[in-house]
Amino acid sequence: MNNWLERTELLIGEENIKKLKNAHILVAGLGGVGGFAAEMLCRAGVGTLSIIDSDNFVESNRNRQIGALISTIGKSKTEVMKSRLLDINPNIQIYSYCEYLKENEIKEILLKEKYDYIIDAIDTLTPKFFVIYHSVINKLKFISSMGAGGKLNPAEIKITDISKSYECKLAYKIRKKLHAHNITTGFKVVFSSETVPRSVIISEETGPNKKSTIGTISYIPAIFGCYCASEAIKEILA
Repeated sequence: MNNWLERTELLIGEENIKKLKNAHILVAGLGGVGGFAAEMLCRAGVGTLSIIDSDNFVESNRNRQIGALISTIGKSKTEVMKSRLLDINPNIQIYSYCEYLKENEIKEILLKEKYDYIIDAIDTLTPKFFVIYHSVINKLKFISSMGAGGKLNPAEIKITDISKSYECKLAYKIRKKLHAHNITTGFKVVFSSETVPRSVIISEETGPNKKSTIGTISYIPAIFGCYCASEAIKEILA
């Protein structure tokens, strides 16, 4: 069997290990959801990852983001995660983009490579919309993570078509923007149907396109990320 992947190979077989090794997956956003998604893909044996995030780790990330440690505060998320993933699998190929991407750059990256799958884990509305929009119109295979903030109950996390998402403010905003471009269905999202109480939201400017801060717990974004990774792996093995 294949050394560190012997348990994975025992579960899915040698041919599927080869499929994962030959796969190229893009993970957009390396926060609470995307960081876990990228690591799960790496630990599953995915051979090539492209990762995108413009931010550095800050103190408030430590409650939920896998790359956020006391030692990594102030450091680039893409560089920290690249180093971490290479420490798991030195043979993984990683392409990193450490910049805030606008529509043209997003479109260029999405069409630059022939990705086997795309995971959208961006938490700001405008770049998230452009990733989704250009993925849809170019018929790319992808899944998008909706809002993990303000949620506590993992039993209410679901994977479904965007048209069937509810009780999620981010999903509502994305659906509204997509409707303006005559897109109402056709791609999967991870979302939680749990109601978010107003008491866990603070209205404030926290960065580009962010007008509020919402309470989060350690395990919910991680589960969102694992769900995204599972869909990517399922698609590749299929």
